[in-house]
Amino acid sequence: MSKASTPKKPAAADSHDLIRVIGARENNLRDVSVELPKRRLTVFTGVSGSGKSSLVFSTIAAESQRMINETYSAFVQGFMPTQNRPDVDVLDGLTTAIIVDQQRMGSDPRSTVGTATDANALLRILFSRLGKPHIGSPQAYSFNVASVSGAGAVSFEKGGRQVREKRTFSVTGGMCPRCEGRGSVTDIDLTQLYDDSKSLSEGALTIPGYTAGGWNYRLYASSGFVDPAKPIRKYTKKELNDFLYKEPTRMKIEGINMTYEGLIPRIQKSYLSKDKEGMQPHIRAFADRAVTFMTCPDCGGTRLSEGARSSKIKKISIADACRMQISDLAEWVRGLDEPSVGPLLETLGQTLDSFVEIGLGYLSLERPAATLSGGEAQRVKMIRQLGSSLTDVTYVFDEPTIGLHPHDIQRMNELLLRLRDKGNTVLVVEHKPGTIAIADHVVDLGPGAGAAGGTVCFEGTVEGLRKSGTVTGRHFDDRSKLKAAVRKPTGALEIRGATTHNLRKVDVDIPLGVLVVVTGVAGSGKSSLVHGSIPAELDVVSVDQTPVRGSRRSNPATYTSLLEPIRKAFAKANNVKPALFSANSEGACPVCNGVGVIYSDLGLMAGVATTCEVCEGKRFEASVLEYKLGGKDISEVLALSVTDAEEFFGAGEAHLPAAHAIVERLADVGLGYLSLGQPLTTLSGGEQQRLKLATHMGEKGGVYVLDEPTSGLHLADVEQLLGLLDRLVDAGKSVIVVEHHQAVMAHADWIIDLGPGAGHDGGKVVFEGTPAELVKKKSTLTGEHLAAYVGA
Repeated sequence: MSKASTPKKPAAADSHDLIRVIGARENNLRDVSVELPKRRLTVFTGVSGSGKSSLVFSTIAAESQRMINETYSAFVQGFMPTQNRPDVDVLDGLTTAIIVDQQRMGSDPRSTVGTATDANALLRILFSRLGKPHIGSPQAYSFNVASVSGAGAVSFEKGGRQVREKRTFSVTGGMCPRCEGRGSVTDIDLTQLYDDSKSLSEGALTIPGYTAGGWNYRLYASSGFVDPAKPIRKYTKKELNDFLYKEPTRMKIEGINMTYEGLIPRIQKSYLSKDKEGMQPHIRAFADRAVTFMTCPDCGGTRLSEGARSSKIKKISIADACRMQISDLAEWVRGLDEPSVGPLLETLGQTLDSFVEIGLGYLSLERPAATLSGGEAQRVKMIRQLGSSLTDVTYVFDEPTIGLHPHDIQRMNELLLRLRDKGNTVLVVEHKPGTIAIADHVVDLGPGAGAAGGTVCFEGTVEGLRKSGTVTGRHFDDRSKLKAAVRKPTGALEIRGATTHNLRKVDVDIPLGVLVVVTGVAGSGKSSLVHGSIPAELDVVSVDQTPVRGSRRSNPATYTSLLEPIRKAFAKANNVKPALFSANSEGACPVCNGVGVIYSDLGLMAGVATTCEVCEGKRFEASVLEYKLGGKDISEVLALSVTDAEEFFGAGEAHLPAAHAIVERLADVGLGYLSLGQPLTTLSGGEQQRLKLATHMGEKGGVYVLDEPTSGLHLADVEQLLGLLDRLVDAGKSVIVVEHHQAVMAHADWIIDLGPGAGHDGGKVVFEGTPAELVKKKSTLTGEHLAAYVGA
């Protein structure tokens, strides 16, 4: 008996095809609710600071990671970073999130492209199996493992009695003993520490903080090891050794118990082991003068011991392999026919091919990870995901096109679409129209930045965005025009025979007094030319992409030194000490120590931050808030936005020219919406770079070098940046910009295009002239893309 077929009811599991966010309030988000389709490519747009990262990273990705961590046992969670639940009402339909952000890789000198991607680990196994002569296990080829050996007696209980046995051990590592796997050795220039024609009492020491009369000076002058009245060049061998290298020794100096230590180890501990970025400017200048870095003479910069360098496969050592350009190394690996290590060769080949596919074939495995740009670091992190067979995963990208030439953006788009087509949800925060155009779904946040943002202005298709009338929609098809007339240079900076990294004896004249754009595909040698070849004595102000360093106590007022004149003005107006007006000094609330919140550590649960009940989050002691300047207390001044502060310090009782000049520069770079006391840790990447630019604009340099200033900038903000660059040039400065954005190229007075390819296929100047000439000739990849951009 046949039954009438009834329509099949869809399975309940198939109905979960949306990620629902309801009531998100992280950072500046104002009760944001969105529905994101799964297994689609969603792009988040909006001006810098509008809340894109707060929604994507701090809400969706953060909650996904937190919930995955909670599936582990309490013991395992104890080793993981604890995360707070984002401030959101409902998060539904989440899948496992894999975050590929722009965080720079660790600055440890032993971290390289090879160690960061596990390619080195695979190579080490390969050489331990096939290398001739055989020198040991994979760690014999590792520059992070030192060779050690030892012997001795061990005692233990066996059968109820104490037994002593002799044991020996040895570990064969690949670390170069001279440089300890760093590839370079440091040397201290003694002439920068002291003037040997003078005695200590005549002020021979030239180190900051070692002036005559100070404790650092008295430690040496009163130690008894040297005669303070004798010129240093007349010291005996023993005196000089005690003065420079003596081991730490406890002794009484001028009646006080102190530790005497030779000058060089003391300088190394107090100055040279610290992070350069955190040093005061005069100490950093001293460190730059006193310390010289040179390639290790024993290993030639390869970081490896002689044994590791002697073991070879087809005349290639592991040092040679790591030094090769990755695209060449991939060819070499493909040429090895060894069935005994077949699976290993296949995996290594796939990893190296992923580098080439993602546009990083020009790197070498020995390249230090700290030297990668933000865009390169992000693409290196992507390599792990390319061959993954995982599906139904959420991939989260933070501006993956940063640092990419228009030619390379197409390739990145294909990778994003490939990840989506494997059945994954791809969420991308992006500003470039070329990548927004491939989206299945667009979420536009705004309308402004900071407090003026945090709402969803548009949700839908790319076509809908174009017609939406939002800031992104209006500027989506903006195209800069070529200048009708370009400025005339006032001089030229001659670079001759530049060979840094992949540059091939480049001779070029960079015009001064105009806006110069240096461009070319990623890896063509732009940064090498600009940062490696411009002479240091030229009074250069360099603004690169390194992140701003600062804790939650740091804010735009402290970073730009704006707080200094404000504190002095408060102190003068109220006849008290300036230190009272610092939340990091005497004026701090005694309960929360000037942080404004109290942190409760709950062990393996996420810590809780509660607003301090005493100061109500204002960070200052109550008595300090009674002092006013222009009718406002210090906490009210720090709560002002840059735009309001410009008005406040511009005229009236609080007229303060020094503070006004700094807030004017902050407004110039488009940060008018930031509040003066906002923690630096809450700023987006684009905001941090513009904060650095505003700080450097106050310096007296004649040449400004900017490294991709449009990174993190919305289409609407690029116009403001171009106006700022014009103002710098019109004020008599020379501006050199390393940039991929066609709007900046079109606006330039002079373009220097490097190429034609990346790595050893680049390193040449393929064009120099005006943008109009480049568009007319279309002789390079940049020329073709710029011509298409301006519609020529």
